[in-house]
Amino acid sequence: MNAPVTVPKAELHCHIEGAAPPSLVQRLASQYGDDVSSVLDGNGKYLWTDFTTFLKAYDTASAVFKTPSDYALLAETYFRMLAAEGAIYGEIFISPDHAQAAGLSYRSYVEGLATGMERAKNDTAIEGRMIAIGVRHFGSASVEKVVKEVIGNPHPLVTGFGLAGDERSGHPANFAKAFRMASEAGLGTTAHAGEFGGPDSVTAALEFLRVKRLGHGVRAVEDKDLVKRLADEDIVLEVCPGSNVSLGVYTHLRFHPINMLRREGVKVTLNSDDPPFFGTTLGKEYSSIAETFNWSPEDQIAVTRTAIEAAFCDDATRNRLLVRLESALQGADGN
Repeated sequence: MNAPVTVPKAELHCHIEGAAPPSLVQRLASQYGDDVSSVLDGNGKYLWTDFTTFLKAYDTASAVFKTPSDYALLAETYFRMLAAEGAIYGEIFISPDHAQAAGLSYRSYVEGLATGMERAKNDTAIEGRMIAIGVRHFGSASVEKVVKEVIGNPHPLVTGFGLAGDERSGHPANFAKAFRMASEAGLGTTAHAGEFGGPDSVTAALEFLRVKRLGHGVRAVEDKDLVKRLADEDIVLEVCPGSNVSLGVYTHLRFHPINMLRREGVKVTLNSDDPPFFGTTLGKEYSSIAETFNWSPEDQIAVTRTAIEAAFCDDATRNRLLVRLESALQGADGN
């Protein structure tokens, strides 16, 4: 069964540069005289074949965003798209390293994104927050530099800190100091784990980074004791099924463990990761999972509730979002 538009949605795991619609990338590339023909086909789709070429396409497309107003346009475009699919809340991963490569200061990068998010919110009422990420394969010094930048330039919409990049590079112990600094500064924390790395990667993130949320985390399913731990400790998984299938972590959606994890009491959420690269959207994630595993509108609303409860936002915002969700649930019950 497809998710009705009335199901309010929430997203916790989306890389903002990876959410850039090909049409917007092409438009800015033309404006700046950049050549993106190697990563965009004639039908407005990104070209890549494996994880390495995906990263290359991602970096090439990201490079067309050069000014705060470019980033404002990107954020506004994405949050409007989310709202059009029924989302009431979205968190985006922001990459200070990408901003630096574009010659932007961290502050102007964040201000540009915030401007776009506010414009979308004014028209659609969608709430948004940002999670600054350090890149694992750049090493611990680089990741600590990102944390210091975030703490030194506070912004009300930057409420979290995370770790992304190549999961096979650098043990979580190397990043324990950065995460301690982030937590002490009051930032919510999350880390990518259990996507290309197995259950050990998930355990190490929990042990050394002390996170209550994990990006992906699905390969925990390979270890029964770890699944029980996730459920017992209320660890929330930011699950990205379409991304996992596109990148070959699972061969088909019906083999994806999200339903199994949920049945075992693990808290799961639905997310799009890098939507246009993987031919998905948040709405498509909800509808395809609902169809594959026969989730009712109430099941989907419960997943949205998990996301809102785990969101890196203030309690007043969270309570407002839960009220919106409650009214939708009453509508679903009345159907």
